[in-house]
Amino acid sequence: MEPELFAWGANSYGQLGLGHKEDVLVPQALTDISCKCQDVASISGGGGHSAVTTGTGQLFVCGHNKDGQLGLNHTEDVLHFTLCTALSGFCVKQVACGWDFTIILVGSGLVLSCGSNSFGQLGLPQISGLCLIPRKIESLKEKVVNVAAGLRHALAATDSGSVLQWGTGMASRAKRASQGKALPLFLTAKEPCEVAGLDDVKVKAVAAGSYHSVSLTDEGHLYVWGSNKHGQLVSRDIFLAEPKKIDTHCFSHEKIGAVWSGWTHLVAQTGGQCFSWGWNEHGMCGDGTEANAHVPKPVKALGSAKQILIGCGAGHSMALCQTPH
Repeated sequence: MEPELFAWGANSYGQLGLGHKEDVLVPQALTDISCKCQDVASISGGGGHSAVTTGTGQLFVCGHNKDGQLGLNHTEDVLHFTLCTALSGFCVKQVACGWDFTIILVGSGLVLSCGSNSFGQLGLPQISGLCLIPRKIESLKEKVVNVAAGLRHALAATDSGSVLQWGTGMASRAKRASQGKALPLFLTAKEPCEVAGLDDVKVKAVAAGSYHSVSLTDEGHLYVWGSNKHGQLVSRDIFLAEPKKIDTHCFSHEKIGAVWSGWTHLVAQTGGQCFSWGWNEHGMCGDGTEANAHVPKPVKALGSAKQILIGCGAGHSMALCQTPH
């Protein structure tokens, strides 16, 4: 039996790819999709747009397009998943959708971006308005292996293990918290700028929330910075201007294998457990309560099931599990 792609939830811009703009309360199969579902390699969602990558390196997009975030060279919303033909010469490896922009990593390690650049989130300082087709971020000279998009900032992990950040989305909160102290350059940069404080580690993956950033090192440790309004950074500070390591005892001293971020909560996977913490008003931490979790907690309801894939939305979490027999 061939796999099917299902979509549900908010749909006011056609971001579900179902051909209309009505919200969908129960998962509905996409019947009119121009790529084969068995070819789908990843799924990503932003403020009001969605993106699917295929195993052959194509990018399909739909939804909100007022700022050109779909990369289709126009600003009309798109109701069905549509091939981004501007990328026909590239093999797309990963896509990250922000609020009103899109970051695209291609096989050669280059990064392209499209959409709104009002906060410098495209990493293209030469563009003041909208970018309607994906453009290469020229100042990224090193090969990139992983990208992430927050509300109005973006991250890239390079082949050598350093992290670059751009977009000023976190700057106003940083200024309020800093009480006049100078901010690190990467919090106000409009093109890729190295994140200070990660010199002694090698980062392999990045994640981003609305106003925070996360790095996962090759040794399985997490470093976090940005807003801690909901306890998502496991700190007593309201804002962390530089990366801080989350103590390994928070994860039963297990190495972190992968990390995901919603707008204000995080989920991490170790060899044996799934942990979650941060904003929990809608129960997305999975601990049976709606109280914010200021320290990582095991998602006990998943038991001993092996999590194959995990995903986070603004205020929800998902896990594809395999239960041992």
